[in-house]
Amino acid sequence: MMQHLALVTVVVPDYDTAIAFYCGVMGFNLVANDELGGGKRWVVVAPPGARETRLLLARAATEEQGAAVGNQTGGRVFLFLHTDDFLRDHARLSRAGVLFEEAPREESYGKVVVFRDPFGNRWDLLQLTETQS
Repeated sequence: MMQHLALVTVVVPDYDTAIAFYCGVMGFNLVANDELGGGKRWVVVAPPGARETRLLLARAATEEQGAAVGNQTGGRVFLFLHTDDFLRDHARLSRAGVLFEEAPREESYGKVVVFRDPFGNRWDLLQLTETQS
């Protein structure tokens, strides 16, 4: 049997602000942006070259959902963006104004740095060592 995660939902305060960040700043591709009626949209973004897992951007529709924006994992790193060129992507994201929480560091598994999206979600930008890939 073969399975994979297709979508991970990220609750955001506003669709267009989220699209502007993920596509404009992060360089993701807008895969879908379909009206569903009642102010709801089906918005899917994916990093360049992504074949399987994508992000479903879901606008918070209730007070409870709004309270979860930026804290869907209780303050832990939520998403891990793997790259084939850490220095290139760190420099590009830095120029785009991404908020990094620390300086890049070398770990036994690769190069890593933690950053936040404008909604408060914590991410790892990560280039694994060849033995970890």
